[in-house]
Amino acid sequence: MSLPATTLPTPLQPDTAAALARLADGMDGSALLWASGYLAGMARALAPAVPIAAPVVAAQPATIVYGSQTGNAKRAAEALLAKLQAANLPVRLLRADAYPLRELADETLLYVVVSTQGDGDPPDDARGFLEFVEGRRAPALKKLKFAVLALGDSSYPQFCAIGRRIDQRLQALGGERIAECADADLDIETVSTPWTETVARIAADVLKPAAPLATVTPLRPLAAAVTPYSRAKPFAASVLANQRITFGAGGKDVRHLELALDGAGLAYEPGDALGLWPRNPEPLVDAVLQATALDGDTAVRIGEEERSLRAWLLDKRELTRLARPFVAAQAERSGDADLQRLLAPEHAGNFQRLLATLQPIDLLQQQRADWDAESLVAALRPLQPRLYSIASSRKVVGDEAHLTVAHVEYDLDGQTRWGAASHQLATRAEGDALPVYIEANERFRLPADSSRDIIMIGAGTGVAPFRGFVQERAALGGSGRNWLFFGAPHQRSDFLYQLEWQRALKDGQLDRIDLAFSRDSAPKTYVQQRIGEQARTLYDWLQGGAHLYVCGATAMGKDVHAALIDALSAHNGGDRDAANEYLDTLARDGRYARDLY
Repeated sequence: MSLPATTLPTPLQPDTAAALARLADGMDGSALLWASGYLAGMARALAPAVPIAAPVVAAQPATIVYGSQTGNAKRAAEALLAKLQAANLPVRLLRADAYPLRELADETLLYVVVSTQGDGDPPDDARGFLEFVEGRRAPALKKLKFAVLALGDSSYPQFCAIGRRIDQRLQALGGERIAECADADLDIETVSTPWTETVARIAADVLKPAAPLATVTPLRPLAAAVTPYSRAKPFAASVLANQRITFGAGGKDVRHLELALDGAGLAYEPGDALGLWPRNPEPLVDAVLQATALDGDTAVRIGEEERSLRAWLLDKRELTRLARPFVAAQAERSGDADLQRLLAPEHAGNFQRLLATLQPIDLLQQQRADWDAESLVAALRPLQPRLYSIASSRKVVGDEAHLTVAHVEYDLDGQTRWGAASHQLATRAEGDALPVYIEANERFRLPADSSRDIIMIGAGTGVAPFRGFVQERAALGGSGRNWLFFGAPHQRSDFLYQLEWQRALKDGQLDRIDLAFSRDSAPKTYVQQRIGEQARTLYDWLQGGAHLYVCGATAMGKDVHAALIDALSAHNGGDRDAANEYLDTLARDGRYARDLY
């Protein structure tokens, strides 16, 4: 939140101060630091000339560019930034879609930290950077030194593919690789920490600043500075409400949760996510101990941390998500030939189906293997937090955060299986505490100008952030129109927040809603079909400056993107390439944002 113009200690005229405040309100920390340096340079240009003995030339700063979908790459990039700043080295940090591509030709030291989504896709904020680097307009980089940290999930065949592609392309353009491309799996710190130490040492040799750097004070405080709570130190949020909002015994169990954040100082904007550190279900931990014939009280030391095997399994290791490292270890220890064969590249499709349908307990029960406590803990991945789009606006709910959660619960061979985080959330009673933190999503923001129209496309729980969007827009009282596309299997049982949407339509807080209930029609109808039916109107809204948002599963996001290209090309003379470029331009301009999972 920006400071009001009237509180700025400045000699500026009121109109100028207000304009400056509006400009700052649209910037993240990196942009603010750049802008303050730019203005300082203008001030120096206007200052009277004074004689100096000799010019002091500072080294050209290093540049850190990150591409992040869920925040992991951003955190790794910020860790490198802190390391270089602590050494008093000149450095700047930029999100990939904020990086001025024309400056690449003049870079001397570049670090790229980028994740790979699913099976080889770049994060949305790095698409333009990747296309530029791999395209014909990419410049020769004869004076560039670079290093790449690639983040990914080794369960996918295209593990860390985006980082590797960027690394290879920078070298092909003439850049000098100063450290090998580091591939980080979900246990990111085991790779990112030594990589950061290595490249920071090299930076000290390359940059060698001639004088200490000036300290730049941001124009507004960063949100992270107002609360002691973070991913590393979550806040214990109390459950205020936990209500099922789907109907019918055979359908999905979708929950609306309301959590108390009072006293935490946790600020969020519509579009941000709430991170939850999950705890594995105790019956699942008991089943793992039984299948491995291990004693839960056995002490296990991993690195500097020692705890009982049961404690590791409850709070520190993934038990509901199967991953390649564990499958490989189980195959080796059990000697199961079929499982070993699935690990081969030619069986990638069958291997992905295995990961999608089974959990570690299923393999432990199906193939007897010789496990000891320490080896089991080492083979299982570290438990990772889960992110849920916040379904509320603080302007309406105050110090609360609302979530829309689909409870993952199913039977497999007569045994119940759960998703760790969704089961934890779905089974919490009022008054229970949950360890949470805010994960900012700067690319999924409402337009600063509330007179702009917005188009929201969501399926299932993907509608969550749009509940927050509509609340925020109603509180602001802007004149912009709000249009929602929503899809679910059945209208009767799965129309999430139906009464709220109907009330919003009646009160003028929602201007249009287009619904697609796939199982209520033959052939099945999805939001993609509704987009096609409303192509002309959608095209006109976009031409009039509307912002476009998509939230839901990754597969749904790809289908919606294809439907948008069809809709746009139907009204631009049939030019699909131009339609695709139009969407890319909207994304670069911050008018097309996706939150996919």
